[in-house]
Amino acid sequence: MGRLIINAVLLLIVQEIYFVATATDQETCESDRLMEEQCRIHNYKTVKPLLDYFRQVRNELEDKEIKENKLNELNSDLLEKYQEIVRIHEKFVKEAALLDEYKNKVIKGENDLQLCKNRVDKFESETNSQQNVIVKLKGDLAEKSTNLENCEIQYKTLNSSLFEKDENIKRFSENIQNITEHQKTIELQLEQSKTKLIKKDKDNQLCRAEIDTLNKTLLNTLIPSSCSPFGDSDVHPLNVSGIGFFDVLCDSQLAGPGWIVIQQRVGGNESFNRDWATYRKGFGSYRSDFFIGLEKIHRITSLQRFELYIHLVAVNGSIYNARYDDFKISDEDSGYKLSLGKFDETIVGDAMRIGENLKFTTFDRDNDIGGGNCAVQYKSGWWH
Repeated sequence: MGRLIINAVLLLIVQEIYFVATATDQETCESDRLMEEQCRIHNYKTVKPLLDYFRQVRNELEDKEIKENKLNELNSDLLEKYQEIVRIHEKFVKEAALLDEYKNKVIKGENDLQLCKNRVDKFESETNSQQNVIVKLKGDLAEKSTNLENCEIQYKTLNSSLFEKDENIKRFSENIQNITEHQKTIELQLEQSKTKLIKKDKDNQLCRAEIDTLNKTLLNTLIPSSCSPFGDSDVHPLNVSGIGFFDVLCDSQLAGPGWIVIQQRVGGNESFNRDWATYRKGFGSYRSDFFIGLEKIHRITSLQRFELYIHLVAVNGSIYNARYDDFKISDEDSGYKLSLGKFDETIVGDAMRIGENLKFTTFDRDNDIGGGNCAVQYKSGWWH
C-alpha cells in the first residue's frame, strides 16, 4: 500500500517535471530555431542530462502507467473472469442440479420406459392371444357362416315342406271334420251299446251270483265235511263250515274207511319245533311229515262227533295203538284245549289221557302245567 502511494507522488513529480520540461523543451525548440548554436553551446551541457533523466523517467512512468493500465486491465479482466467463474460456478451448480434432475428424470424415464416396455410386451402377448382368438373366431365364424347357409337351405326346404304340410293340414282338417261327425255318430252308437252292455253286465252279474250260489250249494252237497264218503287212502277236499274248502289226507287201511289223518311223522325230514302261528295254520306235506293245523281240527271236530285213533310204530318195529270215542279241541281263545272222551279198553295203554283238558303248548306260547316249557324241552308242540 505504501509503495503505491510513493509511486503516485513520484508520478506527480515526474508529471510536473514533464510539464516543465515540455514547456522548456518547446521554448528551447523555438530558441533552437532562433539560436540553436547559442543554446547548444551554453545550456546543453547543463540541461541535457536532466532532460535525459526526465525523458527516462517519463518513459519509465509511461511504461509503468502502461503496465499499471495493463495490470488494472488484468485486474479488471481477472475480476470479470472471477465473476465469470462465479457465474459459471453458479451456472455449473445449477446445471449440476439440473443434470441431477435430468438424471433422475432419465432414470425415471428409463423406469417408465421399462414399464412401458413391459406393458408393450404384455400388450403384444395379449395381442397375440387376441390374434389367436380372432383367428379361432374367424374359423368359427366361417363354420357358422357355412352352417347358416345350410340352415338357410334347410329353412327354404322346410318352408316348402311347410307349405305342403299346410295343404295337407287343410285336407286333413276336412277329413277330421268328416271323421268328427262320423265319430259323434259312433259315440252315440257306442253310448247306446254301453247302455245295453251295462244292462247285460248287470244281468250277467245276477247270473254269476246265481251260479255261485248254485255252485256253493252244489259243492256243499257234493264235497263232504269228512272222509266218510271216500273209500280210499288219498288226498281229498273237504268243505268245513267256518273255514271253507281245504285238502286232507284220508286213510281207509289202518282202522277202516273214513279216517282223517291230522298228523303224520314218517320221514323225519320235517321239524315239529314250530311257533304257535304255524301250528295254528298247519305245515308239512301230505306225502311225508305234516300237521293239519289246530284251527282245522277245531272246526272239523265242532261239526259232529269224531273218534281219535293213534297208530305208533316204534324203532324196533313194535306197534302201539290208542282209540278215543269223542275227540275234539276248543277254539284258539281257549288255547285249543284237548278233549278225548272214553278210551277203548280193548287196547292197552291210555298214554294220551295225561294231556286231556290241557291247552296246546309251543316254544313261543307256554300253556303246559309244568315249571318249564315242555315244547322247548321236547322240541315239539303238543298238549304237554
